[in-house]
Amino acid sequence: MSRPPLHALQGFVAAVRHGNLTRAAQSLSLTVSALSHQMRALEERLGYPLLVRGARGVSATVDGQRLLDRIAPHLDAIADALHPFAAARGNVLTISVLPSMASAWLVPRLGAFLAAHPTVEINLQSTESVADFTRDHEVDAALRIGRGQWPGTVAEPLFDEWLVPMASPALVERMGGVGAAPLSQWPLVGDPDGQWNRWFAHVGQTPPTRYVAMLDDTEAHHRAALAGVGVALGRTTRARLLLDSGQLVALSDRRLRTGSGHWLVYPERSRAHSGFRVFREWLLEEAREHAQHAADPAP
Repeated sequence: MSRPPLHALQGFVAAVRHGNLTRAAQSLSLTVSALSHQMRALEERLGYPLLVRGARGVSATVDGQRLLDRIAPHLDAIADALHPFAAARGNVLTISVLPSMASAWLVPRLGAFLAAHPTVEINLQSTESVADFTRDHEVDAALRIGRGQWPGTVAEPLFDEWLVPMASPALVERMGGVGAAPLSQWPLVGDPDGQWNRWFAHVGQTPPTRYVAMLDDTEAHHRAALAGVGVALGRTTRARLLLDSGQLVALSDRRLRTGSGHWLVYPERSRAHSGFRVFREWLLEEAREHAQHAADPAP
């Protein structure tokens, strides 16, 4: 039997690791149809099924797992060996970042970086998924939110994330204006982490006895505030565009640190990427400037 095509084996490994053909196809810059065709052709060539397809995604068969165990380390080694050469040749820098962080903070600043470094090509992966550098070899770095604890990576702090109550202009008008009533009397969108209790302790006030809704997702809080459902204790960085455009109004000059910060996270191999080195230097400077204006102004 002739050798199976390398791209089909790469597709198979990506499909099993992602557990989802859509995400695997995106990581390989393929359509789902093209990847599915590759998998069927590979199975026909080998003579046995490799993937179990279910409602929640795909997984390896027993034979597929055996094949994965044999070929994945070699494909990973090839990717690691080629990475510095690909970076030097194209100077393409792939950054994984949350969609809200990309649109509200990173993208508005990228123009200045690209103007200063026209040979660097930025490829943004705007995704909610956390990049796994041991598997996603095309990803050079990521912007993450957390406490800096990602084993096997280099994690450099950028800036803290801060909370502030925010509401739609319509709700502000309905309540009689900012400061017209104690915040505890406003309709508040609660969260299961108890951030509102921290906020009221921070400003020396008594928290409310009930909330109009309980939501466990940051972006859902922002959307609820936009829709006038209630006041969200929003994240200032991720809601910056909404605040600057007047779609949301900050109800206090005070800020509360969340306990989690924004980080630049990358594998050791990225240190050899010339484009990453200049991007890192620029990003850390931008973060320093941002941090100077983000903290609670109150004593």
